[in-house]
Amino acid sequence: MKLGYTIIYVADVLATINFYERAFGLKRRFVHESNLYAELDTGETILAFAGESMAEMNGVAIRPNRKGDVAAGFEIALVTDDPCTAYANAVGAGANAVSPPVEKPWGQIVGYVRDIDGCLIEICSPVAG
Repeated sequence: MKLGYTIIYVADVLATINFYERAFGLKRRFVHESNLYAELDTGETILAFAGESMAEMNGVAIRPNRKGDVAAGFEIALVTDDPCTAYANAVGAGANAVSPPVEKPWGQIVGYVRDIDGCLIEICSPVAG
């Protein structure tokens, strides 16, 4: 078993994909012609977004992600060698600043933003191994 992809339900898939391209430099891997599903190339694990109506089509109930609500109980962690610049770029592209990057006791630099849907995103350096 391995994690293949994460799907986040959003109000507007194309707007979200466009935001992630601008804010984080990620590249789209696939966009379905319906614009209800899209994937970003993030390395081994795919980050995908689906329209909220897809949840109902799949027979699942969701709590929609909204930037005015408290963030849901998950975060996306994006790893980079330069989290301070990545954080500034994300905020410049429309991410909501939560906490700027700081060095943690274990040596990792970690900051947080929220995307246009209100999802929490950790921008961090690699964990020293």
